[in-house]
Amino acid sequence: MTHGPHTRIIAGLYGRILKPVLFRFDPEDVHDHATNLGKLLGTTVAGRALTRTLFYYEHPSLHTTVCGINFSNPVGLAAGFDKNARLYDILPDVGFGFEEIGSITGRSCAGNPRPRLWRLPDSQALAVYYGLKNDGADAISNRLRKKIFRFPIGISAAKTNDKETVDPGKAIADYCHVISRFRGIGDYFTINISCPNAFGGEPFTDPELLDRLLSGVDALADKPIFLKLAVDLPTHRLDEIIEVCSRHRIDGFVCSNLTKNRVNMQIADAHVPEKCGISGRPVQQMSDEQIRYIYRRTAGRYAIIGVGGIFTAEDAYRKIRLGASLVQLITGMIFQGPQVAGEINYGLAQLLKRDGYRTVSEAVGADNRPQLA
Repeated sequence: MTHGPHTRIIAGLYGRILKPVLFRFDPEDVHDHATNLGKLLGTTVAGRALTRTLFYYEHPSLHTTVCGINFSNPVGLAAGFDKNARLYDILPDVGFGFEEIGSITGRSCAGNPRPRLWRLPDSQALAVYYGLKNDGADAISNRLRKKIFRFPIGISAAKTNDKETVDPGKAIADYCHVISRFRGIGDYFTINISCPNAFGGEPFTDPELLDRLLSGVDALADKPIFLKLAVDLPTHRLDEIIEVCSRHRIDGFVCSNLTKNRVNMQIADAHVPEKCGISGRPVQQMSDEQIRYIYRRTAGRYAIIGVGGIFTAEDAYRKIRLGASLVQLITGMIFQGPQVAGEINYGLAQLLKRDGYRTVSEAVGADNRPQLA
């Protein structure tokens, strides 16, 4: 359908009425209620049809194929929102082209103590300290085993957030349990080595430990594999990670996760919780630079999913022109409203037409190509 006045009305109602009300309540409670509502809407034909009428946008130029997977559009919901895979029936009608569920850990994980989610409205950001809350690989995979999905599903795998997985061997076994449980489920894996809120930090950014982890994953994975990177990694560490990945079955990178850096001019809020990672506008430029660097450094050999600070079609298009084949968001939806995926897709189609591209794939890396060998 064509996005028109009704979409602007939805955006206006969300910004002027609904968001001010929702932002008066605890953000985790709002998230949980939104998940329950989305799951309910997805269970009925009427709920899906109404949602599709309000939010969905499709255009042939948005269709793309990445790692052999067909996407109706390049805009996905990032891992961290649909932690337990409850929203796969409704998200295609909201306008998303795919979603990444989880992150899912080897064992169920209650996460860190509450409060663990804060809004930073002046920064257009979230402060996140969830600590990988999820039901665990066994419970989630059992629910999804015979499910037929309406769009591509990424499985984000992480190590259980407890003292036991501080031991690298046990952490690797934890990741591998997730991979083995999700064989035959979903379309790609993401190995999340960059959660800033878990016991033991981010040990698998170390090249030797990463090599051990990926050796275990190589033997089990039955679908394309992405590696999710911390946005704060220096270029020398990115070089080391890329070199390790070249010896394994890695197909692409997710750029990127939350930032822990508080020396950031984009953080405008006076109070920021000490223990948390930050999403949204403050990571936008860092994510862009990481995409630019990896695409240029690898001559476009790897698929890149761009994440961080996407609020508009222009934000998504910039990441695509830097080298991202797909993009993901969460924070933009929370601040802009549920119509944002459709708005971004509509805007992307217009931007592609303006610049003479017939498909998204033609625009990937357009601003990086002079640097390619």
